[in-house]
Amino acid sequence: MWHACSSSPRGATGARRNTSSARSPMPRRAERPPRQWAPQNLHKPLTLAELAEHPHMSLHTFARRFNEEVGMSPGRWLIQQRVDRARHLLESTDLAVDEIAFRVGFAGGTSLREHLHAAIGVTPLAYRRTFRGALAQNRRPNGAP
Repeated sequence: MWHACSSSPRGATGARRNTSSARSPMPRRAERPPRQWAPQNLHKPLTLAELAEHPHMSLHTFARRFNEEVGMSPGRWLIQQRVDRARHLLESTDLAVDEIAFRVGFAGGTSLREHLHAAIGVTPLAYRRTFRGALAQNRRPNGAP
């Protein structure tokens, strides 16, 4: 519980508290927050512990604060980032589904298929066909066949 006197250099007895430490705190590395760092490292098997390590928080505190800020758990957010990156690769490359799965950090093509289907209701190849069909349709002048 927070008390008004706790922010004062004087304790509850009115005596002045020692607010300086004998040792200065160890400087922390300037690191980017996990939401900036993780998308560039999706290909790695990221753990909650690694994500919590970047802002120097305990697992519990990190998960709670992340959920409060983002509105979802770190694990769900990480899957969403991987699915979004996979969608981009399906749209912009001819890479095989297994290669895309590897590049975005899924264990394999099966895992990518499951997560993509859960997110948008289609398989990777169906997504690629649909996207490329829409793209080709938009490239035609005046919608000509």
